[in-house]
Amino acid sequence: MKLYHGGDTIVKTPRILATDHIGDFGIGFYTTTDIRQARNFVTIKCDRKKLSSGYVSIFEVPDDFLENPNLHIRIFSKADEAWVIFVEANRRQPDFAHEYDIIKGPVANDQVYASFALYEADLLNFHELLERLKVRKLTDQVLFHTERSLLPLTFIESEKIECRLK
Repeated sequence: MKLYHGGDTIVKTPRILATDHIGDFGIGFYTTTDIRQARNFVTIKCDRKKLSSGYVSIFEVPDDFLENPNLHIRIFSKADEAWVIFVEANRRQPDFAHEYDIIKGPVANDQVYASFALYEADLLNFHELLERLKVRKLTDQVLFHTERSLLPLTFIESEKIECRLK
């Protein structure tokens, strides 16, 4: 199975790095099974950093890597109540910690964050937030949260993405 990581540099050896941007599932190395999602993330990164190009790093993992009995793995199959609570905790609580090595689930896009903002402003209740999430087509993300979780990743190649400077 292939996984894709979009960024501003080629990543041949993934690492767990603390950044100023906490993702949906916390700190770690983010990938996706959707190359379009990775390419889109490159363009977002280019816009943020005013870059003319970025890269999708492509990795191979065993098809059954999410069944490793030696790793603590959490899979969110959809954007449901448990997913919302987990994403919100990671994004709003700077000291939030979890025990998972790998987490797979939907990625929250801009429309989802707009719904979160309405919820946080008490303009939507929790049930209304969940109903809005049900109609969104969300791509996936796979977070590698610990050093040992990175072991199944094998770098294959990279793809350069040209970005339009705004």
